[in-house]
Amino acid sequence: MYKILHICKKFPYPVTDGETIAVRAMARPLASSGVELSLLAMNTSRHPYRAASDAWPEALAHYRTIRMVPVDNRITGWGAFKNLFSRDSYHISRFVSPLFAQELQEWLREEAFDVVILETLFLAPYIPFIRQVGHTRIILRLHNVESEIWERLAGNLPFGIKRWYLSYLAGKLKRFETQALPLADVVLAITERDLAAFRQLGWKGRGTTFPVGMQVGDIPELGASTFAQPRIGFIGSMDWAPNLEGIRWFLSEVWPRVRGVIPEAQLEIAGRSMPDWLLKSEIPGVCVLGEVSSAVDFMLSNPIQVVPVRSGSGVRVKLLEALALGRAVVTTPLGLEGVPVAHDEEVLVAENPTAFAEQVVRLLTDAGLAVQLARQGRNRIRAVYEEKVLAEQFVHLLQEYFPPTVNG
Repeated sequence: MYKILHICKKFPYPVTDGETIAVRAMARPLASSGVELSLLAMNTSRHPYRAASDAWPEALAHYRTIRMVPVDNRITGWGAFKNLFSRDSYHISRFVSPLFAQELQEWLREEAFDVVILETLFLAPYIPFIRQVGHTRIILRLHNVESEIWERLAGNLPFGIKRWYLSYLAGKLKRFETQALPLADVVLAITERDLAAFRQLGWKGRGTTFPVGMQVGDIPELGASTFAQPRIGFIGSMDWAPNLEGIRWFLSEVWPRVRGVIPEAQLEIAGRSMPDWLLKSEIPGVCVLGEVSSAVDFMLSNPIQVVPVRSGSGVRVKLLEALALGRAVVTTPLGLEGVPVAHDEEVLVAENPTAFAEQVVRLLTDAGLAVQLARQGRNRIRAVYEEKVLAEQFVHLLQEYFPPTVNG
């Protein structure tokens, strides 16, 4: 049995966004495969976990032991200004905590782990602290090509100070990525495309892909009657810049075109950290819910989901989740990066506002097409992303890279 210390930059509960879904999708099936997991998580000021009781959530019962450390990662004007005169990446430095490093080293001295898994690039600064304690093998799991997100966000802006600043941040983040990748024993990328991007950065180490696993449950397949009402949903955490950028674009450029063809069309928007301007908006046909208790229930109530991604990297977890739930999806070419599905087979894809609106209208007016895409998309997720299958593959990966020791 492998003993693994799983380290996360946010407490992985509740499971409300792509990052926490990705963490759960690795941990839960691994534990059921016989791997012994312990969790060390940051409790950040930006995403605080406030326990209702002294007990850890039952949803995290797959962890043998859980420890949590408070970390102040607030974005401040003064912090951003000071960073202009530093070579360090502001994105990364906000997650550097002496208290967290101390807790990590103390735990590693108390207990021998076969492997440490670091979730996301933002935890790479702790690799030297792990090396100081012993010879534990380190896996760095990268959810995105982080610098690419900010390069794309900058590229979508007009020339000016904001574009310059985002490009400046992206450059420092890329430099950190290049330096951090060789520190790990193994790098796990979410997609083959991301893995290739890391190679292009000059990294030559051991690595492979490990997609975000999905549970494809027994939810009944949609019938044509489900699409009798012209209902559309969008869900995403609004503290992730690509989500906010995408919904701004959809509301300003796409939604008026949809309503121009189907005046009765209705759009529901859900997600954590909903900005006030969106909560207070009065856009015809749009209902802004804010954070919802269940993303699954939200998607089930809106059989058509839009994923209007215009920047970002990695894989769009909400797109995978929507397909796993048998929803019909419209997205952009960027939204499909790393996902083995195709336009007019499992999803509909469009890049510019007019074409995106046309694809949404197709689903709203052709229930047969919506049912077909939803069924084929769900089947594709079952074939490629089933959690249990991926967990078995990961155990084989551990055996290949790190043959069991006396602890394993």
